[in-house]
Amino acid sequence: MAPLTLALVEDDPEVRALLTQYFGQQPDMRLTVVAASAEELLRELAVAHPPQIALLDLGLPGMSGLDLLTTLRARFPQTDVIIQTVFDDTDRIYQALCNGASGYVLKNAPLEQYREAIVEVSQGGAYFSRAVARRVLQHFKPTPQTRPEVLSERERDVLQALVDGLSDKQVAERLHLAHATARTHVRNIYRKLQINSRSELLTRAARGQL
Repeated sequence: MAPLTLALVEDDPEVRALLTQYFGQQPDMRLTVVAASAEELLRELAVAHPPQIALLDLGLPGMSGLDLLTTLRARFPQTDVIIQTVFDDTDRIYQALCNGASGYVLKNAPLEQYREAIVEVSQGGAYFSRAVARRVLQHFKPTPQTRPEVLSERERDVLQALVDGLSDKQVAERLHLAHATARTHVRNIYRKLQINSRSELLTRAARGQL
């Protein structure tokens, strides 16, 4: 199986070097583009094949990370974007969700969490650290209100776990389900609620629209 192709946009040289070294040691992942700014990334992508996943810092010089996120989603819709940043304020998190981010990882997270986020997103899911999900939920105070006839009791349990920011694997562990069973419930929830992605689900939850 071909390794996942990644792009990294990080202006801090120490963080950039650390992540470059870490991903260089992952046999199933390959950094194809490493850039220090949004402008540098876009120049590289003008002549390079778009990566499957882009790791994007928000605090960039020149074009902001949020503006770059919007540009990437418009130009390269096949590329999923994971935000990796020191910023954990609700406004930035919410803007990133609304602009199409598939994940949000804080820079103080263990390196293994980056890997977990990439694997989850590559499999069609989304990844948001628990601290990030909790901050959004506390700010907007969403209360999922689905009609009993729409979702089964187990699906409502899975939905609540998703809104709590858990990955599919963590949902399975919380509810004592097989991983495949949890993913089936997630797909059924998406179908019944007419949701296309984890980021859309969390955005709608944040708005109180579930």
